[in-house]
Amino acid sequence: MIERLANELIDEWIDDDSVEFVSQFARPLPQRVFASILGFPFEDIPQLAQWGDAVVAPFVHGTGLKHELAPEQANEMFRRLEGFQDYIYEQVRAKRLNPQDDMVSFLCDVHYQALDRKLTDLEIAGIVHAMIIGALETTQYAIEEQAQMLCENAGLFDIVRNDRTKLRAFTEESLRMRSPTHGLSTRVTSRDEVFQGVSVPAGSLLHLRFAAANVDGEEFECPFDLDLERHGVTRHLAFSAGPRVCPGANLSRIEQQVAWDVLCDRLSSIEYGEGNDWQHQPGIMLGTLKLNLKFTKVRYVP
Repeated sequence: MIERLANELIDEWIDDDSVEFVSQFARPLPQRVFASILGFPFEDIPQLAQWGDAVVAPFVHGTGLKHELAPEQANEMFRRLEGFQDYIYEQVRAKRLNPQDDMVSFLCDVHYQALDRKLTDLEIAGIVHAMIIGALETTQYAIEEQAQMLCENAGLFDIVRNDRTKLRAFTEESLRMRSPTHGLSTRVTSRDEVFQGVSVPAGSLLHLRFAAANVDGEEFECPFDLDLERHGVTRHLAFSAGPRVCPGANLSRIEQQVAWDVLCDRLSSIEYGEGNDWQHQPGIMLGTLKLNLKFTKVRYVP
C-alpha cells in the first residue's frame, strides 16, 4: 500500500525536472497512509491536515513550561479539535453499521477485557487523536530531512540507490542526527540535585532533549558523521524509549524506508533546487516548510 501511494505521488511530477518535495511528496505520503489505515476518504485529507496542525499547535507555537497558547490561538485550536472529534464520531457510527478493513472498524470491534465491553466512541476518538500526532508531522519531517542529507553528502544517494540494504541504516542515522521531534517533556526540579557531575539547583527548568542525546559523543562514535556501518543503528531516541516510546515508530520506519526505496527506483539523482528559503517549523519540531529539489528521472529502456 505504501509503495503504491508513493508511486502515485511521484507520477504527478516525474516528468518535470524539479519538485517542491514537502508539498508534493513528504507531506502527502504520510497523510494518505494515515487515511488509508484508518479508512478515511482521501478527499477529507485537507481537513485532516488542519486538524493535525491543531493537535500539535501547543508544541509549535506554545510558550512556557506548559506550552501555553495565546487566548486566540487556544480558542482556534479547540474549535478545530471539536470538529475533529465530531468527524471521528461520524466515522465510528458509519463503521459500526458497515465495518470495513481498516483501523477504525477494528477498534469498533475490540473487546475491552478488563471491563468486559466494547470500546466507547469517546475511547476510539482518543486513540485516533493520539495517532494523528505521530502519523503526519513527524514522518513528513523525517523524509524531507533525509532528502536534505542526501543533497548535502556527495555520493550518498548513489550508495543507497545501488545497495538497498543500506536504506535502513540511512534512515536510522538520519533520524538520529535530525530527529523530527527534538525534545518533549519539560520539568522544574523540586530540590537541589547533582546529575552526572552537574549541579542542578532546585527550581531549574529542565527539558528532555532527544536531539542532544542522539549526538552524545559518549554514546556514539563520531556522532556528527552519518555512518552507514554504525553498530546498533537503532539506539537513538528519535522515537523516545521505554514505556513512552512512540507507538507509531514501526509504521514511520516502514514509511520512510519504502518511500526511499521507491524514490531510488524512480530517480537517478537529486540535488537542491533554486528558491529554498530554509524556513523551519518553530517549537520542538525540526522540519523545513518548503524544499525545492532538482532531479533526474530513471530512463527505462523498453
